[in-house]
Amino acid sequence: MPKANETVLEINLTALQQNYNYLKSKLQPNTKFLAVVKAFAYGNDAEAIAKHLETLGADYFAVAYTSEGIALRKAGIKTPILVLHPQAVNFKTLLEYRLEPSLYSLKILEEFIALTSAENMQNYPIHLKFNTGLNRLGFTDEAINAIAKILENNDAVVVKSAFSHLVASEDLNEKVFTQNQIKKFTSISHNVIDALGYKPIFHLCNTSGILNYPEAHFDMVRSGIGLYGFGNSAKENQNFTPIGTLKTVISQIHTIKKGASVGYNRAHIAATDMKTATLPIGHADGIGRQYGKGKGFVVINNQKAPIVGNVCMDMIMVDVTNITCNEGDEAIIFDQTHTAEALAEGAKTISYEIITAISQRVKRRYLK
Repeated sequence: MPKANETVLEINLTALQQNYNYLKSKLQPNTKFLAVVKAFAYGNDAEAIAKHLETLGADYFAVAYTSEGIALRKAGIKTPILVLHPQAVNFKTLLEYRLEPSLYSLKILEEFIALTSAENMQNYPIHLKFNTGLNRLGFTDEAINAIAKILENNDAVVVKSAFSHLVASEDLNEKVFTQNQIKKFTSISHNVIDALGYKPIFHLCNTSGILNYPEAHFDMVRSGIGLYGFGNSAKENQNFTPIGTLKTVISQIHTIKKGASVGYNRAHIAATDMKTATLPIGHADGIGRQYGKGKGFVVINNQKAPIVGNVCMDMIMVDVTNITCNEGDEAIIFDQTHTAEALAEGAKTISYEIITAISQRVKRRYLK
């Protein structure tokens, strides 16, 4: 890989393809694959990721909000796009870009049908979200008859899929809870078919569900974090390759005398003479203040350099006292070896948070 001469996020599309193929290998041939590319494809680049996955044959994409789906359509993505949390104020725009809404309450279902009917739509695809234990969004199973009554004699929309979301599929200590969710969703699927008179696509599994509960793959699965290189367990992480490498360069090296302070609020006081390196990346780029004061680190010349003091908006300072390095040398924030998951552990958070936080002002470079 080329050495960094500025802050850059390298995105390895070959690794993305390997992760996709590994996840697909867990599925039956007829099981569809929905790729979750919300939040700028988990902090990478939704347009580039979706384009590559489209060539690989992904059946569906999912985004959180309408604006994310619009960006994909403008980039030329033709594959169906599910909007997981649409807002009624954006429904007309959603229709314009042929995005497919997840509808999760009687109120939002009625509002969408009213609009599609007024627009003289025919069989516009919608997706019904059911709550089986996450208690975030979704219909209860008791609402199925009311849903069917609203849809009765209405050809403006058609139910393309019905789905729910597993709560703790990565935690095998919660296996009983997950199995109860699967059982509940299985019952919902039967009731939906009976109420509608036809069978939509059913999907429940996220990445950990794909790996741990093959009996619950239904007609389609959804994967986000797995595509980006994380399997949610030490064992499964060995089968994935993180696609992102975030790196930067040393702007300046300082010799700090004992008793001198480093950074804002004098958050670090040198206990002995030391050397620090200043790097052009900070909390405006996605390295939150929680990684300061030694909780986070970078890797310089294969050695860990802890973050010193508070993270600044555009810079961090790291301890290079025992590292042979020079101004202009490369510094790795995370890569395939020193992963985002390892960095996140120091701040008691998760890989999702750090990779989705990478600012769009950080340059992206694509590797094949």
